[in-house]
Amino acid sequence: MTNDSTSNSAAGSTDTAAWKEIVLQYQTPSTWRAIWQIVNTLGPLALVWYLMYLSLAVSWWLVVPLAVLAGGFLVRAFIIFHDCGHGSFLKSRLANEVVGFITGLLTFTPFYQWRWDHAIHHATSGHLDKRGTGDVWTMTVQEYLESSRWKRFAYRLARNPIVLFVIAPVAVLMFKQRFPSPGANKRERGSVHWMNLAILAMAVGLSAIFELVPYLLIQLIAMAVAGGAGFWLFYVQHQFEGVYWEREGEWDYATAALQGSSFYKLPRVLQWFTGNIGYHHIHHLSAKIPNYNLERCHKAHLMFEGVKPITLLSSLKSLKFRLWDEPRKKLVGYSHLKEIRRERKHVVHH
Repeated sequence: MTNDSTSNSAAGSTDTAAWKEIVLQYQTPSTWRAIWQIVNTLGPLALVWYLMYLSLAVSWWLVVPLAVLAGGFLVRAFIIFHDCGHGSFLKSRLANEVVGFITGLLTFTPFYQWRWDHAIHHATSGHLDKRGTGDVWTMTVQEYLESSRWKRFAYRLARNPIVLFVIAPVAVLMFKQRFPSPGANKRERGSVHWMNLAILAMAVGLSAIFELVPYLLIQLIAMAVAGGAGFWLFYVQHQFEGVYWEREGEWDYATAALQGSSFYKLPRVLQWFTGNIGYHHIHHLSAKIPNYNLERCHKAHLMFEGVKPITLLSSLKSLKFRLWDEPRKKLVGYSHLKEIRRERKHVVHH
């Protein structure tokens, strides 16, 4: 997908009134679809925990694969939580908040605080002047070159795949989210404290059933799988070839949705576990569309035919992207810095 691809013309030729009318058809939540998704997500998750309990008496070789599977169901549970945060999963606001709290408990994520942070992400995605909340730390080439040696080291460390997809997810889910965000209001702070108490109660109960060490190991494996997968999804959704970033005055909401958020076409089983969130361009166009309607919306209108998908294989290219080259309007790797330095030396010598 490139900035001059057919998706660009799709976004450019579709005015605000037109795309709002299109997505409006898919914004109405379905109570039965939502209930079925809760059943086929939380039901199997509970069954997997029960099987892990039985397997502890047999072998950890059975427990570990089940814990990995539990992580997969936690990803799906988080998508339900995510939709509840947008108020799109169920028709009732109270129902969204209740389901959001329950799925937030399972994924160690405070509902109101996360909703507040995530709303900022949706309002600023692809906006170079409004980076820093609910996104992956991304510097421009110029910012990187002008940074101190310590800041460049910290940036390289933060963008290292091991840190980004293994260490950071566990740190965020298990520790960072135990504290309110700076500037959070009373309700956001309260959601963190109540969630911490709920997590403690759940941990005490499950530790009494599984014993402390087995429970902690199982929980850690499941959260590491879910967190790693979640961070990868979020990364690929906004760090890919041809992604859209613009400054104030040039930034456009619809273009940022269609070009700044990827269409991640996954195998059906992975699409199921990730709750259709690969249709991220549709989600950013309208966060009010529940996950069970995203695919239907994408397939129903010509507007989205020009959005080139990213596959599981092609998404691996995103690992090489490190910085945003503002003049060229594309993501580049660290090797691109050598070219920049050579160009600058050439200019100085001449």
